[in-house]
Amino acid sequence: MRRLLLSAACLAVFSGAPALAATCTLIVDAQTGTVLVRDGICDRRVAPMSSFKLPLALMGYDSGILVDEHAPRWDYRKELNALRAEDKAAHDPTSWEKISVLWFSQELTRKLGAKRFGDYVTAFGYGNRDVSGNPGKNDGLTHAWLMSSLMVSADEQVAFLRKVTTRALPLSAHAYDMTARIIPEFAAGDWQVQGKTGSGWQRDARGRIDRSRPVGWFVGWARKESRTLVFARLFLGDAPSKTYGGFTARDGLLADLPALADQKGSRP
Repeated sequence: MRRLLLSAACLAVFSGAPALAATCTLIVDAQTGTVLVRDGICDRRVAPMSSFKLPLALMGYDSGILVDEHAPRWDYRKELNALRAEDKAAHDPTSWEKISVLWFSQELTRKLGAKRFGDYVTAFGYGNRDVSGNPGKNDGLTHAWLMSSLMVSADEQVAFLRKVTTRALPLSAHAYDMTARIIPEFAAGDWQVQGKTGSGWQRDARGRIDRSRPVGWFVGWARKESRTLVFARLFLGDAPSKTYGGFTARDGLLADLPALADQKGSRP
């Protein structure tokens, strides 16, 4: 198998647990909180990786650092050390979300600064709220969500997404409007879906990246007529894959969503 490049969408999740193939599928009615599906390891926290670009977009627009779908457009610089060819170019908010450009996220958080960044994560009630980064490295501002301190479960992803879709967070209307314009769109039967993937690997007991244990997120919302659902799918694999874990999670959720959305569900 061709070795996968470590990229914005492919960074490790810390876990010293034994290898495990497992998933969580969580689908909730955004307005009522009715749980349509909750199956699997939905309370297990792992790093959000590129799924964190969704809350980052809200931060960027609310703070005024991001302006609209195509502004600002930031140039790539060699010192940003991108690994993928498609990252080594100028990018705007739309292309940032579409192809998952790590350096754009890190430029955004640098402009936010540590205090504002931490304050947003706390206000969002996002996961364990820990943006300290790797011990002794002082890198939380640029790496907390990738392979270090910030961890989130599917239950917590969906709780956050309910606040996004109902506009319950202390953010500007512009932040909500613009974020909805740049999050990638998909179709699942009659459902119009917007969501963000996140991909990586787990670590072994020694803390080393284990490329035989992929991880994938797909989180977002789905709309059909007057209904809005929020969802999270988490995939933890126990064998090497030629497909990024986030794509596995995304494609599976999109295939399953039309049938799952018809579940009767229960109140939380």
